[in-house]
Amino acid sequence: MIIKSTAFIKSSSSCSECPTNDIPEFAFIGRSNVGKSSLINMLTLTKKLAKISGNPGKTLLINHFLINKNWFLVDLPGYGYAKISKKEKRKIKNIIIDYFTSRSNITLTFLLVDIRHNPQQIDLEFMDWLNKNNIDFKLIFTKDDKLKISENEKKATNYIETIYKQFLIKPEFIISSSKTKKGREKILNLIFSKI
Repeated sequence: MIIKSTAFIKSSSSCSECPTNDIPEFAFIGRSNVGKSSLINMLTLTKKLAKISGNPGKTLLINHFLINKNWFLVDLPGYGYAKISKKEKRKIKNIIIDYFTSRSNITLTFLLVDIRHNPQQIDLEFMDWLNKNNIDFKLIFTKDDKLKISENEKKATNYIETIYKQFLIKPEFIISSSKTKKGREKILNLIFSKI
């Protein structure tokens, strides 16, 4: 897939404020500081489409970007950041649940996971929630360039085995790097196949 055009459409604090266009949406979500904004900018070959911050928990809104004038890339709030209040955590959780239970045109969800870390319970529980709610999702392991290739494959395999042991599901996954653009074509081809 070739990205011909990108446009920021709007930020929404709730699902009711989201665009009403009935076009496919591809949602990107993950824990705070997983590299979501960097990945979005790498996919679209832009530097500033998604704002990158050194402070985790920056994205507190649902951000819609129109790609090639025929699908939305949706940047959702990062979850699991410890240094925000319980009230803000509840707000983020409610925004996420509202989005996934209210939007009818979500075509595919990409759940981002930092490949350097062992499985985190908050990610595993979110995968289980997506699965139980029949929400189609794929895993994207981020920050591939931070480890050796041999380590990455082993980490990814162990991660999938952990998910299977707990929830009897084996999500498809793509290993990516915003720095080297690894995984870009695979992710875009997957999106293209769904449009």
